[in-house]
Amino acid sequence: MRIEQIYTGCLAQGAYYIESDGEAAVIDPLREVAPYIRRAEKDGATIRYVLETHFHADFVSGHLDLAAKTGASIVYGPMAKPSFPFYAATDGEILPLGKCSIKVLHTPGHTMESTCYLLLDETGKGKALFSGDTLFIGDVGRPDLAQKVDATLTTEILAGHLYDSLRNKIMPLADDLIVYPAHGAGSACGKNMSRETSDTLGHQKRTNYALQQDLTKEDFIRQVIDGLQPPPAYFPLNVLMNVQGYDSIDKVIARGQQALDPDAFEATANASGAIILDTRDAEDFSRGFIPNSINIGIDGSFAPWVGAMIPDIQQEILLVTDQGREEEVIIRLARVGYDHTIGYLKGGFEAWLQAGKEKDSISVITPEAFAALQHAGPINILDVRREDEYAAGHVQNAINAPLDFVNDDMKSLDRNKTYYVHCAGGYRSMVFNSILRARGYDNLIDVEGGLKEMKAAGVIMANGS
Repeated sequence: MRIEQIYTGCLAQGAYYIESDGEAAVIDPLREVAPYIRRAEKDGATIRYVLETHFHADFVSGHLDLAAKTGASIVYGPMAKPSFPFYAATDGEILPLGKCSIKVLHTPGHTMESTCYLLLDETGKGKALFSGDTLFIGDVGRPDLAQKVDATLTTEILAGHLYDSLRNKIMPLADDLIVYPAHGAGSACGKNMSRETSDTLGHQKRTNYALQQDLTKEDFIRQVIDGLQPPPAYFPLNVLMNVQGYDSIDKVIARGQQALDPDAFEATANASGAIILDTRDAEDFSRGFIPNSINIGIDGSFAPWVGAMIPDIQQEILLVTDQGREEEVIIRLARVGYDHTIGYLKGGFEAWLQAGKEKDSISVITPEAFAALQHAGPINILDVRREDEYAAGHVQNAINAPLDFVNDDMKSLDRNKTYYVHCAGGYRSMVFNSILRARGYDNLIDVEGGLKEMKAAGVIMANGS
């Protein structure tokens, strides 16, 4: 028996490959399914099951493509009603897999169809719990997502179901079980997940607030709801894709890999109304970019920020990337449901310059120069980090304008004023600046390196920061 966790940092997501005696199961696969197929071929194994813990909100699962390519059965637990053929497992059902087996545990709460999978060895002893979004390391799944699909559910009702699931299905299990959750720190599917991506259930019983023996249902509901931030707007759209189906990833890649020379790229942009998404490094972008393009760097929390910044997953997208990374970007967009990439700039931004096309740029200031300006007199400062980051310490007189709410915050900005914009390290501030630049805000200056570099340069911080 072999267990492999396949962790994707950009989404803070864990998929799992289990193999026993020539049979394999894949749990919560990502959209690009070739790596799972290669793993099975290397083992000489047949993928028998694609096990889904629930209808995911933060990414589009690869269940349909993986089943189509391998003949595996897509398995959901009770209450799931997708629009495609699947196997509806019952609570407590045992699924044979080689010399081991998998027990189905229906654990409603995060969503009503949420299900955990308990891996049993050939003697019937529990070895691992694949807990989906029911139980994380240090946290539990947020109970406010399923109500987007079913208006009869409330956050409180779902939290109550989650409490019961944890008490009745999870906590009675053996302490030596290894818990493998669907997400870790950085995911918006919970509040305070650990950076660890697995743990023993016994340790979680001792340290996870949600598993404390003396915790009442009322206190649990209050604690699990307290501090929840609004989910990203793309979450319910991804749920619908996971329920209803989607184009094959092969079709999505083929559609996106249309290499367009500068003239064709410009003509397509003008004719289609597509967003021009530039995925280069923030520093490279600031020095020159196609007018009205937005920057979300591929080497960062790319997919979640795309989901937060581009509200329509049907939006057509044209890409400007580092050369050789076009397919990577297309796949990472598709992971969160952005399937309508219609081409990329052949030769990258250098080809655009060589063609003599118009370019734009964003002004950047060093932390040292910013500190000198700040000491000389009042300036307008925008801190685009989250509210909790801002509350933990910020530059004196800075206004908090979190990137998540850029569409709301822009309404309060004066187009005639100059603003100095920063985040923690420079990634989010360039996203913010590019979006506002495309909407006609010309007086935004990016502070290079973010708050860490600014502190080192001697900027004045607010009292207590």
